[in-house]
Amino acid sequence: MTLTLFLSIVQMFLNTTPKVLIEFSRKGEVEKWQVVDDRVMGGLSRGLFHLSTDSTALFEGNVSTENNGGFSSVRTTFQTEVLREYAFFILRIKGDGKKYQFRVKVNASDSFSYITEFQTTGGWEDIEIPFDALYPSYRGQRLNRNNFSGDQIEEMAFLAGNKKTERFRLEVDRIAVR
Repeated sequence: MTLTLFLSIVQMFLNTTPKVLIEFSRKGEVEKWQVVDDRVMGGLSRGLFHLSTDSTALFEGNVSTENNGGFSSVRTTFQTEVLREYAFFILRIKGDGKKYQFRVKVNASDSFSYITEFQTTGGWEDIEIPFDALYPSYRGQRLNRNNFSGDQIEEMAFLAGNKKTERFRLEVDRIAVR
């Protein structure tokens, strides 16, 4: 191992102060996100993303499995964010007891995403996701590539889709890295 690599690893573990990437109490943050439902392929799911009365983002709606559907997602793209000094995403969220996916893209133009699922409890919680827990996937198929390295990102997303018809509600306060 080179000295540079060793020092990078040490720095990553010493850097315990979270860096906030997205905080929905910031004016105009919610408007930067776009809902993409299975309607793009004929499905009937419908999601909404808006600012709650508590100045958090609220992603809610219905997932329908009719017409080969089954998902609703919300995503945002941004200038390249370099994350080499960090090892975890920290999601400050309040879910409805259901599972959701958190997704990132290294380059917004990539056809695949790095994804992981997380379970919500119904109350406010900090979900900590190690970078290397995000695996590459395209249209629900795991790809034969390395997991997310954490070098950089240009897109983040949440996806609701548990292979059944259901209502969903996910409140997001902020997204940080540590």
